[in-house]
Amino acid sequence: MNAAPAAKPPLFAPPTPPIVLTFAAADPTCGAGLQADILTLASLGCHPLAVVTAITVQDTAGVEGVLPIDAEWVSDQARALLEDMPVAAFKLGMMGSVEVIAAIAEVISDYPDTPVILDPVLASGRGDQFADEEMIEAMIGLLLPQTTVLTPNSLEARRLAQQIGEAGGDGRAGSDLAGCAHRLIKAGCEYVLLTGTHEASPQVINTLYGSHGTVRTDRWDRLPGSYHGSGCTLASAIAAHVAGGVDIGDAVMAAQSYTWHTLEAGFRPGMGQFIPDRLFWSRAADIEVDDV
Repeated sequence: MNAAPAAKPPLFAPPTPPIVLTFAAADPTCGAGLQADILTLASLGCHPLAVVTAITVQDTAGVEGVLPIDAEWVSDQARALLEDMPVAAFKLGMMGSVEVIAAIAEVISDYPDTPVILDPVLASGRGDQFADEEMIEAMIGLLLPQTTVLTPNSLEARRLAQQIGEAGGDGRAGSDLAGCAHRLIKAGCEYVLLTGTHEASPQVINTLYGSHGTVRTDRWDRLPGSYHGSGCTLASAIAAHVAGGVDIGDAVMAAQSYTWHTLEAGFRPGMGQFIPDRLFWSRAADIEVDDV
């Protein structure tokens, strides 16, 4: 029996989609964390690379346990990928330990021209704490100076800003969100997108701050229900648009629009929070079986 002829490479290789490397914890519900990042990035036309920072035990109601991955393994995962493929943006989510934060900071410092989108995951939607003071200090000292866009909600922004104030000898908590954003930018961030989901306002007000103050403010209809993974979706969507070459202001606007539509189309598969539908656009299409 003759062997099959060797396959020939295509004459014209298709273009590679923008590649985004995400560092995040695995979420078995696929509502948040690494799986949410992968879904979002793929939905927006990127190729995701995924580095596992922690393993979690959780459902849609809350997190029962977190097992951080060894920091050397986190670093090795990332460096193997980065030596093989060009990465257009980094997205950072839940990291799990001070050692992992330090490992990620060291890795991304070797790629200073690659944008970094940091979602400072400090607690779950139910209030399960993911970061202690030592981890927050490491995040502020090691990651914020390398961050292109930080995406805290108002609770996270106040907690981070308070920690910065205490470290600098200024004990005032600073509930003013513009003041919190100013502190975060002074700590090294290039931009801060401060989201207002947790604020008592008729609409959700999200504001992008830069070194010279407010860059843009966007208002969105407040949707009913509580969502698992909305912050992961927003940060990953920003990373996807930035990786595609969109400037920061437009990337933030496009990412907010995408995220709002994923929440509007969200579903509740379990007994806890709703999950954003990152593929809402595919379900909206009227597809006949015969057309597939």
